[in-house]
Amino acid sequence: MPLRLSKALLIASAFALALVACNRMDLAYRNLDRLVPWSLSDYLAMNREQKTLLDERLKQQLAWHCKTQLPGYLDWLDRVRDMVAEGQVTDQALQQRTLEARQAIGRVAEAITPSATELLRGMSDTQVAQMREAFRDDISERQKKYDETPLPKQIARRAERMEKRLTPWFGELSAAQRQRVQAWSQALGDQNRQSITNRAHWQQQLVLAMNQRGDASFEPRLEQLLQRKESLWTPQYRVAFQNSEQQTRSLLIDLLQQSSPAQRQYLQERLAKVRADFSELKCLKG
Repeated sequence: MPLRLSKALLIASAFALALVACNRMDLAYRNLDRLVPWSLSDYLAMNREQKTLLDERLKQQLAWHCKTQLPGYLDWLDRVRDMVAEGQVTDQALQQRTLEARQAIGRVAEAITPSATELLRGMSDTQVAQMREAFRDDISERQKKYDETPLPKQIARRAERMEKRLTPWFGELSAAQRQRVQAWSQALGDQNRQSITNRAHWQQQLVLAMNQRGDASFEPRLEQLLQRKESLWTPQYRVAFQNSEQQTRSLLIDLLQQSSPAQRQYLQERLAKVRADFSELKCLKG
């Protein structure tokens, strides 16, 4: 059966669960854009040789990820479930779970960097020009979708998206919880603009690195772009990101405090199902 693309599930809205989950329980490793801020297939028209190399490397990464990383995800999920069951969802605990998730993503970024370096170093000038054009289109589309939308509408839409993310974990939100989500969205302000500006800055840095892909400096530069991307954030985005994390932790704490026994049970059952799905992966069963 062919390896299907899975959707990486970034559950920042539910205890910062920045881990890979699957539509089917065959772990796929192709949606790298959820783990690092780029995707080759989105921005480049690869030739047959490059596609073959990418497919082979992805299979290797899949096997490595499933066998070496997923056991740690099970332990992480257990810590999250215990945190909820014991009523210990605090700001400090959420910061620790977020740090652990970020470290897991960092290990993935580190593992894929050699393959990414090889693939990108082999790109032609025409492909780099295509990448540059695709980046421009990407930013233009995001500006039209978010940045050019009046701020009150951005805030309303952000709240709607968050409610949709939360519902599968809490069930239907109460009026008080929906109001709290609205307050969270308001507190994030115009972070969309800062996010787009920062994304454009990162893309520009990648293009500049690609222009020097034949030099010895290319590999360490790409390592920074993939593994230490925070070091390249704009100052404005750094402030917006820190505010977003703090506001989201506060939101989760308040939502649980406002939650009904039925909602807490619903959350525990959903977390248990995610854990069971992970534990059934073939690579974890020998």
